Amino acid sequence: MSEIRQEFIDQAKHIARNAEILPGGIEELAAKLQYSKDTDTPLRIKLGMDPTRPDLHLGHTVVMRKLKEFQALGHKIVLIVGGATAMIGDPSGKSETRPALTKDEVEFNAKTYLEQMSKVLDVSQAEIVNNADWLHKMNFTELLSLAGKVTVAQMMTRDDFAKRYSEGRPIAIHEFFYPLMQAYDSVAIDADIELGGTDQRFNTLLGRDIQSAYGKKYPQMVCLLPLLEGTDGVVKMSKTYPQHCISLTDSAKDMFGKLMSIPDNMITRYFSLLTDISKKDLELYDKQINENLINPRDLKLKLAHLITEEYHGKEGADKAQEEFINVVSNKGLPQDIEEVKIEQDKNILDLLVELNFVSSRGEGKRLIQGGGVKLDGEKISDAGYLISFDESVILQAGKRKYAKLVR
Repeated sequence: MSEIRQEFIDQAKHIARNAEILPGGIEELAAKLQYSKDTDTPLRIKLGMDPTRPDLHLGHTVVMRKLKEFQALGHKIVLIVGGATAMIGDPSGKSETRPALTKDEVEFNAKTYLEQMSKVLDVSQAEIVNNADWLHKMNFTELLSLAGKVTVAQMMTRDDFAKRYSEGRPIAIHEFFYPLMQAYDSVAIDADIELGGTDQRFNTLLGRDIQSAYGKKYPQMVCLLPLLEGTDGVVKMSKTYPQHCISLTDSAKDMFGKLMSIPDNMITRYFSLLTDISKKDLELYDKQINENLINPRDLKLKLAHLITEEYHGKEGADKAQEEFINVVSNKGLPQDIEEVKIEQDKNILDLLVELNFVSSRGEGKRLIQGGGVKLDGEKISDAGYLISFDESVILQAGKRKYAKLVR
């Protein structure tokens, strides 16, 4: 290939922001981008989605934003709905076998995924396929041929498999087929680049090996993105931990409030992974925080407004910010507290669960023990408390959830 032109080096550097490019890094990616342009052949950018739950969260958007960058450069986004793979469940990072999904669950979740993804990228211009269309049609001979291209030793280099094996935890044979199926997807759609989180290193690189085994001269490159921590700043964002998760389906008020609750040391990480902030501004924010030149709350307000505006518009973000400042900073009450009619005295835990203020009685107990539940501003300390009142009271759970209880 001719010498790589600066235009494509710059493109590759932009794409490599926050990402790990394998195997050849920026130089190989730039060469691939240049070849695509010179031959007028858009690269095929693969993202596999196993719709295991109906909602996406901000952690998912880290990869989606990278897809948007490729889309802006004129390349073809190929979204693979895991109709076959989701019925196994990706074992990556898991300490036990994952439960499989039914066909109906996959179809329902996939529909909501695509609706939510459209908030970040142009789904209408993407190629959307279902890997059940080719994987479910493979005969036994073809399946054995695919399995024969990888050794057990290779599979056992995966950290999760090795860990489970050393601890005596069961590994079902079908779990070995998950990375094989994901890798074969790259053959089926002729992928040039596959995106994924850093927990997908083994699976995505296996796609290169399988493409080579099936005769692709220039197998796919891999673009790995960081896993975003939840609002606790420790565990990766996941619907498994709803108290630390910011869903794309959250209201503007909830999204804004959750973003304001992140630890100060997560501010620039969230800016970097979830916004288009410049490197110069990011370095400035880092300096301001590290040298105590700014109140971190001010940067969090900017972050929360920026992200909330992206998903709810400026008006939604403005209103959410105004209410947050009123409720949290000025110790006021929300303007739109929902009225809930209570016809008889009720246990506080039962009511919290009934109102969806908590996901379980256990979470409710922890909230009460932490002083997070109040009636008319007075903390409730007894999980067995029976709510009794004459006309109306204001119930508060945490910093952002309120209800006006009326008879």
